[in-house]
Amino acid sequence: MRITVFGAAGNVGRRVVAEALARGHQVTAVVRDPARFPELPSAADARAGNAANADDVAELSAGQDVVIGATRPAPGSEGELVTATRGLLAGLTGTGVRLLVVGGAGSLTVPGTGGVTVVDGPGFPASWRPIALACNEQLAVCRAETAVDWGYLSPSALLEPGVRTGRYRLGTDELLVDAKGDSAISMEDLAVALLDEAERPRHHRTRFTAGY
Repeated sequence: MRITVFGAAGNVGRRVVAEALARGHQVTAVVRDPARFPELPSAADARAGNAANADDVAELSAGQDVVIGATRPAPGSEGELVTATRGLLAGLTGTGVRLLVVGGAGSLTVPGTGGVTVVDGPGFPASWRPIALACNEQLAVCRAETAVDWGYLSPSALLEPGVRTGRYRLGTDELLVDAKGDSAISMEDLAVALLDEAERPRHHRTRFTAGY
């Protein structure tokens, strides 16, 4: 497949690029700052572009099968996440290219709480609230979109660098927890779930989640 990844030098983005290349796909790895090109694998086609710019998105997605949005703003700039998502959707309108968005877990409901979301649950860290709320708005923007074939992947509550096991479970709008009540997935396995969805589409204009 021909895949464009925005946010390709980020924590999740670079693992998505690595997973896609390992599967033999042609990857266009997009970053805003060309100074980050050395961080990208030599096998990827490194390009500069801004997901918030619909013209950049249209240019960098031309002839591609899938575009993956894995951008993450710096603390204090959380609003850029929604702007980037709007740019991705606008740039892909009318192209027939599918969009997969790496989102947040805050809007997932916590099992056994009657519908309380992660971000509104007890003990949710205050420092995470700005990005969680931005992710909630990001999901709302996607759900309002009817012209683009999008999929929105929410990770588990704990998303950290780790090991690629190739194993995960899928869900929809409820947080996935294990037998101990923990909710986690490595960034490597989130990339596996994302590429599996790219290769074998199951979620069209809907949110899904992955976890152990």
